Amino acid sequence: MEISLRGKTAIVTGASRGIGKAIAKSFVDAGAQVMLTSRKIDALQAAAKELDGETAVFAANAGDIDQAHECVDATMKRFGKIDILVNNAATNPYYGATLGVDSAQFDKTFQVNLKGPLFWSQAVFNASMQKNPGVILNIASVGGLRAEQGLGVYNLTKAAVIHLTSQLACELGRTRVVGIAPGLVKTLFASVLIENVGERLAAALPTKRLGEPQDIANLALFLCSDLASWITGETYVIDGGAGVRSGTM
Repeated sequence: MEISLRGKTAIVTGASRGIGKAIAKSFVDAGAQVMLTSRKIDALQAAAKELDGETAVFAANAGDIDQAHECVDATMKRFGKIDILVNNAATNPYYGATLGVDSAQFDKTFQVNLKGPLFWSQAVFNASMQKNPGVILNIASVGGLRAEQGLGVYNLTKAAVIHLTSQLACELGRTRVVGIAPGLVKTLFASVLIENVGERLAAALPTKRLGEPQDIANLALFLCSDLASWITGETYVIDGGAGVRSGTM
């Protein structure tokens, strides 16, 4: 079955690499016009050159609300509307015990990972989706559904993103709000975890492998398409079966 986004315009944050780049490519391949945004213009331009379709780039820090509005304004001027927003950008400046975090690390994590999705959603909704309902997709994490060592502060933000997804869905009506909670995916962002525990985690999964960015992009494409038009408020776990591991493995 072909999934089409023809005639749609999307913004993807954190789009220069990893999951964001894979989502942007899948959207472009499905016929969408895509604004790619992340902090570094050189990386964005390099990513856009790999995509075969109509794209634009805008350098913006996902945690900077003024830059969010500037990117939304630029997208409206370039494409005239915004049908899809993917809140993918995230940061994790601290690894360790939750009570060991300092104020600056805490603030930065919440600025990008929670305040960012909220205010990018606000900017896009006010600029376009209030009149022409669309889709907001939030990339959360399985860490937002469980406690684990070392990632407590990061996971707090992702738990909040999962709740934000259902809350906005409740409030925004025909603008659908959906989420994806990935397990460990092979990206630069997760490189430290992959190098240290990747093989062991993959061996314990029913699927016997870690995730690829394209795995997340495939689900994102479906959720942002009209095929998912009766889905809102839900966050979908995609983790290679980590949640169903049995004692027979």
